[in-house]
Amino acid sequence: KKVGEGNMAITRSDAPSAISLDLNFLKPFKASNVTDFTFTPQDGGTQVVWAMHGPLGLVQRIMHIFFSMEKMVGPDFEKGLASMKALAEK
Repeated sequence: KKVGEGNMAITRSDAPSAISLDLNFLKPFKASNVTDFTFTPQDGGTQVVWAMHGPLGLVQRIMHIFFSMEKMVGPDFEKGLASMKALAEK
């Protein structure tokens, strides 16, 4: 399902503990965010934390009032983390 248009670039790689991306949306609205992945060794595996942060423009501020961003993007984050886990366990 197409959800928009944009681009991303890896801006930092502190292997094996962290990776950062610049994520730029062009459609349905313009936004620039930094996405961070941090990796922490845990017994029998690795804890992965995926976070996205950036400035809130007018559209994003209005969306935060009426919509739960956790409910909107949370499932995508969970799906992405599950895909990473499946690939890592191959």
